[in-house]
Amino acid sequence: MPVKNGKEYIERIDQAQPEVWLRGKQIQGKLSDHAAFRGLMSTQASLYDMQVAEEYAQLLTYTSPETGKTVGLSYLQPKTKEDLARRRRAMTLWGERHFGLLGRSPDYMNTAVMAYAAASELLAEADAKYADNMRNYYRYCSEHDITLSHAFVQPAASRTAEMLDDGTIVNAAARIVDQTTEGVIVSGAFLLATQGVTADEILVYPPASFLFQEEDNPETFAFAVPNNLPGMKWISRESLVGGDSAYDYPLSSRFEEMDTLVIFDHVLVPWERIFILGNDSLSIRFFAQSGFHVHAAHQVCCRYVAKTEFVLGIILSIADALERTGSVVTEQVTEVIVNLESLKALLLASEAGAKVDRWGSMLPDYKPLWSATIIYPQMYARMMEIIQLLGSSSVIMIPSEQDFEATGIAPYLSTYLKSSNMDARDKTALFRLAWELSSSGFGGRQQLYERFFFGGQQVASNRLFQGYLDKEMYKERVQRFLRDL
Repeated sequence: MPVKNGKEYIERIDQAQPEVWLRGKQIQGKLSDHAAFRGLMSTQASLYDMQVAEEYAQLLTYTSPETGKTVGLSYLQPKTKEDLARRRRAMTLWGERHFGLLGRSPDYMNTAVMAYAAASELLAEADAKYADNMRNYYRYCSEHDITLSHAFVQPAASRTAEMLDDGTIVNAAARIVDQTTEGVIVSGAFLLATQGVTADEILVYPPASFLFQEEDNPETFAFAVPNNLPGMKWISRESLVGGDSAYDYPLSSRFEEMDTLVIFDHVLVPWERIFILGNDSLSIRFFAQSGFHVHAAHQVCCRYVAKTEFVLGIILSIADALERTGSVVTEQVTEVIVNLESLKALLLASEAGAKVDRWGSMLPDYKPLWSATIIYPQMYARMMEIIQLLGSSSVIMIPSEQDFEATGIAPYLSTYLKSSNMDARDKTALFRLAWELSSSGFGGRQQLYERFFFGGQQVASNRLFQGYLDKEMYKERVQRFLRDL
């Protein structure tokens, strides 16, 4: 099967019919018809359409050496620096199409499955079948162009245990409750499964306990399943789609990625879909040694660049519309330019410093990429502040599309909200865009998402600090200087 197009993507999601709840009601009918999902699905479909468009096909796909089938380039295991550059160019094309606003565009999890499959040999320590499962799943995803979501996080309740009156200890952590000849039975909950119901499948890989246990731990596992298995329930947060008008809500109407709590209520997971089972040590080592965080950060940094370019364009347009000049505006715009060029440099530096890892992958240099994941949340918050400072009251006084169609008031808006170089309707459209990105519920979710994308500031900082192997070299350089005094 070749790569899919947008129509095929939408048809698959509509046909799956997972059990989805929103505002206390179970969604009936096609997800592509529902206001909370149709904009995102249309945008995602446009990404898949690019894969089969003559203009982009060779840039976004490659021929599988195993099967000869055409597959998405984000599934490509990079073996050379040119492969990394090819992946960057492909991920940049998609990033530019969604302006960096989709944290879970399909290339993110495609990259994750690629990294895990490349390191699958490590899973054979427990059982060769788990390594085979991982490789087979990668092949299945790439050859069927599977749209994949993931869940790594469990609710806070899963980290505590409750003792009942009879002395029984009840643990809310997701766990294996039974094993059968067909597979394992899983019960529990996972949150922030972004795009979980607008994907074909979900990869579940909760962090293992750091208390290595000699016996099997029923709370340690990794598996992937379709999103519509019996016993799976998806509870959606409130939709941030402001309304049907793309003029009034230019971003949420197209890029609102629904986050969900996914419940597994005695769900049967087939044996062939299990990658880790009951092995804390292996789970921790596989997550770290697969190179997942590095390969994923390469994709994420491409998205950062596309998003920052979009923000810079908005800020420059605001300055033009308000005819703002002077040193303060120059400093604000230059600050964003520096952000953009720094991100581009870090991305290219990661490729320049890439080396082949133990799995045969050309692994980007993690230091520039992990640095980018630490500084970007700070950059992003500041860029949203610049939009607010530069736009000031214009970010607030934003009439609706209906106002411009009302004959009783439209002439006043056209007269008083225009600028010397932009009519009132176009100017308002710009500032509705600025408002939705910087000040709306959609914009607030974007800031939170960037802040915690790779685990929050403390987690990201610790990841770089612990992995930064040059610390001793730099300390020794100082000691040599002091000894020579």
